[in-house]
Amino acid sequence: MSKSTVLLIGSGAVGTMAAYNLEAVLKTIPKVEEEGLSPFDYILVATKNTPDIPPTVADLVASAVTPGHTAILLLQNGLNIEKPLIQAFPNNPILSGVSLISATETKPGSILHDAPDDLIVGAFTNPSIPQGTSISSAERFVEMYSASGKVKCTYDADVGAVRWRKLIYNSSYNSICAITGMDTSRLRIAEHPIEEVIRPLMREIWTIARKAGHEIPEEVIQKMIDIDPLETYFKPSMLQDIEKGNYIELENIVGEPMREAERLGVPAPGLKMAYGLLRIMQWKTKERRGLVVLPSKEI
Repeated sequence: MSKSTVLLIGSGAVGTMAAYNLEAVLKTIPKVEEEGLSPFDYILVATKNTPDIPPTVADLVASAVTPGHTAILLLQNGLNIEKPLIQAFPNNPILSGVSLISATETKPGSILHDAPDDLIVGAFTNPSIPQGTSISSAERFVEMYSASGKVKCTYDADVGAVRWRKLIYNSSYNSICAITGMDTSRLRIAEHPIEEVIRPLMREIWTIARKAGHEIPEEVIQKMIDIDPLETYFKPSMLQDIEKGNYIELENIVGEPMREAERLGVPAPGLKMAYGLLRIMQWKTKERRGLVVLPSKEI
């Protein structure tokens, strides 16, 4: 297998682990055509995905994409994240990366990695190019990423099921931990948050996924409730972002599943409430960072 050129964008907890063996570090995203650079075979996007906050992912990667050549792998959470990329780059493979790694950026440049690197890769359907092209690109990436023998990287053709399965955890625990300021262990120790909030939310997501055509076993709900070791007092990414004053990934983790529920006619009152509360929290961050300007007080 010939050597591929890969550009990694995003060096938070997950991105840093994915790029453990870097050849070069750049301060800006390369402008391939303008700078006369050789095309990148892959762009691995490991940034937070916040489409309600500029710039968008498509805008971020545009200067580094060679049309018809570069495969863009989205190592990001959530649903329908591929749609803006397919629209912006109709002739490029758009790939899905779902990370099951446990990695936390405890402070800038310091990553706590306390669980094995487990990455599931698949190919989103891009109607403008043969699906076989996207699948081949995904399979090649799996082979390349697995070459060290130190990580688990697998190909899964059912991209939708993989993403919905992770959403059972993310749309519930991520949301409620961010809203309450509690980690997953404390929610479980308290017990009533699980039975009154987390489990009903997980069931909503599971029901939406099944209505969308994905056969996810019901026992996955309990597995997701118990997935974090109790002694870790794990803080999901949204809670970490709230504590750091960062924007949260509410649209693709909560908003898109909620809109999918509306499209399919599935009641999702818990998801809708969580989305509304998270939008309020995002608005507060936007105001603090200057994206919202309030009218002056009348004296």
